[in-house]
Amino acid sequence: MKQITRIAIDLSKGAFQLHAIDAEERVVLCRQLKRGQVLGFFAKMAPCRVGMEACASAHYWAREIGALGHEVVLIPPAFVKPYVKRGRKNDANDAAAICEAMARHSVTTVPVKTPGQQAVLMLHRARKMLVGQRTMLANALRAHLAEFGIVAPCGGKGLATLIALAVDAADPALPALAREALAMLAAQLRDAEAKIDALDHRIREACVTDEACRRLATIPSIGPITASAIVATVGDPRRFKTGRDFAAWLGLVPSQHSTGGRTVLGPITKAGDRHIRSLLVLCATGMLRYGKRSPWIAALLGRMEARKATVAIANKLARIAWAILAHGGTYRRQAGLNV
Repeated sequence: MKQITRIAIDLSKGAFQLHAIDAEERVVLCRQLKRGQVLGFFAKMAPCRVGMEACASAHYWAREIGALGHEVVLIPPAFVKPYVKRGRKNDANDAAAICEAMARHSVTTVPVKTPGQQAVLMLHRARKMLVGQRTMLANALRAHLAEFGIVAPCGGKGLATLIALAVDAADPALPALAREALAMLAAQLRDAEAKIDALDHRIREACVTDEACRRLATIPSIGPITASAIVATVGDPRRFKTGRDFAAWLGLVPSQHSTGGRTVLGPITKAGDRHIRSLLVLCATGMLRYGKRSPWIAALLGRMEARKATVAIANKLARIAWAILAHGGTYRRQAGLNV
């Protein structure tokens, strides 16, 4: 077999499809391995370039195969899909598409995350799931109680009032069977809130011990949750040339549909990491609602609606965050320009 220059792996739980190319761009290997055979196979190979989609378990395999001396690249699935043969999707063709995408210099790769980065992001993912469950439970309680004519104002205080009514056995407004079901929902809601508080505390602890997180937390409206999410996701900030590139990576720039020299801008692209983008938009929303408005924000609101201004502020927060991560230091206010 000729020397392999690059090899692609189509990952799965148990069966891993390989597709290898030599220096003359000829296929020299196309086979399937079981999970337990993967590391042994690459341990016997001469160092080469290994590519895989940035999907579930990809970072683990990238670390393991990289430790064997290979250069591992992770490719976003969106850049692999154009090379999949139309109407002929299978594991072998998927691996061939990954191998083809590896040869394109314009394809953006995903940095391999460390176990520490993944651990911090797992805290964020667990918290996000619990927040969603809390919202579902709160909405369910409100909807069920409304069927019996019991309503309360929006917000935490109103919800607390409803929970008290739901578990009050002396209140005749609810049938016993309904109260039993609602008490279960209320208990689950309290449990979700306790777990969210525990995760918030753990994220704050991790932020305090991380120097980059502490520097990001000096930016107005950015707290430990947003700071730790950015640091854990971005890794090396210098892979972005400018802050604008970072904001574009997060999808906080307008989409384009231009032709014939005519520039047409649309809504934001919403590309990149949805979690960080939503956190930055929430930070910007809080700044508009509750923060002291700087001259820059006042001028922004003077020429666009509040929702557009929120995204513009989120874009600026992203640029500031990149500058602090890439060049060091902390946030410094500038007269007339500070957010």
